[in-house]
Amino acid sequence: MPFAHGAACPPARPAGMGTVPEPCPQAPLAVLSKVELRVSCKHLLDRDTLNKSDPCVLLLMQSQGQWMEVDRSEVIKSNLNPVFAKIFTVDYYFEEVQKLRFEVYDSHGQAGVGTHDDDFLGGMECTVGQIVAQKRVTKPLFLKYGKFAGKSTITIISEEISGNNGYVELAFRAKKLDDKDLFSKSDPFLEIYRIDDDRSEQLVYRTEVVKNNLSPIWEPFKVSLNSLCSCEEKRKLRCVVWDYDSRGKHDFIGEFFTTFEEMQKAMGENKVQWDCMNPKYKIKKRNYKNSGVVVLLDLKIHRVYSFLDYIMGGCQIHFTVAIDFTASNGDPRNSCSLHYINPYQPNEYLKALVAVGEICQDYDSDKKFSALGFGARIPPKYEVSHDFAINFNPDNDECEGIQGVVESYQSCLPKIQLYGPTNVAPIISKVARVAADEERTKEASQYFILLILTDGVVTDMADTREAIVRASYLPMSIIIVGVGNADFTDMQILDGDDGVLRSPKGEPVLRDIVQFVPFREFKNASPTALAKCVLAEVPKQVVEYYSYKAFPPRCPRPPSPEPSLGSPQ
Repeated sequence: MPFAHGAACPPARPAGMGTVPEPCPQAPLAVLSKVELRVSCKHLLDRDTLNKSDPCVLLLMQSQGQWMEVDRSEVIKSNLNPVFAKIFTVDYYFEEVQKLRFEVYDSHGQAGVGTHDDDFLGGMECTVGQIVAQKRVTKPLFLKYGKFAGKSTITIISEEISGNNGYVELAFRAKKLDDKDLFSKSDPFLEIYRIDDDRSEQLVYRTEVVKNNLSPIWEPFKVSLNSLCSCEEKRKLRCVVWDYDSRGKHDFIGEFFTTFEEMQKAMGENKVQWDCMNPKYKIKKRNYKNSGVVVLLDLKIHRVYSFLDYIMGGCQIHFTVAIDFTASNGDPRNSCSLHYINPYQPNEYLKALVAVGEICQDYDSDKKFSALGFGARIPPKYEVSHDFAINFNPDNDECEGIQGVVESYQSCLPKIQLYGPTNVAPIISKVARVAADEERTKEASQYFILLILTDGVVTDMADTREAIVRASYLPMSIIIVGVGNADFTDMQILDGDDGVLRSPKGEPVLRDIVQFVPFREFKNASPTALAKCVLAEVPKQVVEYYSYKAFPPRCPRPPSPEPSLGSPQ
């Protein structure tokens, strides 16, 4: 995509600041999480004459149409394939499109990051949603005016963080390390790599450098369990100790291999230690024992699953939209109709559909969305239907992307006769049947969101209440948006905010899964305000369901193979 590169770096903002969501008149503020972003690059352009480039990454976030700097990485000396130890932290809102931009620069010592085109090594734009849904995103870097930066690529890997959520805290020290320096002692630091199924290595953590010390004690640190071992306690980890060199040519001291399962022996009063081995010395030196010992002093672990744990574990959000085609909407050929297609201005149905759908599409890998209609007479016999596919394919009601739904909606209107009544229970039950099939897999693999767009109070209220109670036991949430100026007072009963929704027989819902909002409250707001409001409760609903079912997040294999990232050069 074309990449716009400014001439100067924007002013800095505190690390981790995200876009603050607008308050919703009927829902609480967004469920907030924090996400860690780890960055590496490949095949960067070489801007230096005598040495290789000294790259640094700037992270920018779009706020009210302006790009603002969130944070920047350390500078890695003389390296065209850097793996940055800096972890960027951003606030995450499921119900927003949060645009990010990564810019890579060649740094110049004390002068810091340059601002001239000659210092710019490339940039990339994406959304937070895309990164957390895919876990790992690799994209080419672009220079000014959309020109490729050679073969340069940038890889972003995401992990969720939160107070005590999915964390392990580790404290390491070493003893009697080999001395690699001639006139002083080594300056050691430790790196931990996760070895993935394709045998590639992913940097998990790089400690600080302890100067002039052969028995360093490194600061305790926290990493997510996903990041450390992909939820697999037996996954092999490679730990490497280096002697720091300011020119980037670090000296190898030694390494050892372990697993998280083995590390857990350090819990409580126990300690675990490993011989730090240099394979070359082991071959050459007859009496070689080790190049020092690394000790795990302490390990603390917490397992609490969150919405992002499920998303990053591979849970897909399947989006279904159901559109009201009852006669009360008015003749679509009349400009007063709620279904009137104005070539210059989308109607309220389209505005609501696009606002919510654009958020959900980042979390569905195949980008196919079910689109249904109710309350119309449909061809060929023109009988009333309350759950027909608007693409008129009875075997496959899915459309390609949000644009495919929009096109199916527009082409459907001339072919149907708006009729009635406003029955939504059939569509809720239809989606619930698919969700029930998913529930039987006993995995957190797919969650369903049903968006119902209607211009009036539902006619089959008793059946709808019954269907919602049944659906509350399944992996699904329901969003109802009231379109037009009707009196929607009776619809508030479906939204459990003011009390527990019950079936006609008095059975309560297991979970509050319905959010109702009149569209008119957002007519003068930004297009994203509706999505923020109606989707704000979804993360909590997802966690409530899987917690009730005791389904842990799935732990998929790494999403895309990467060659070994190695160490700083």
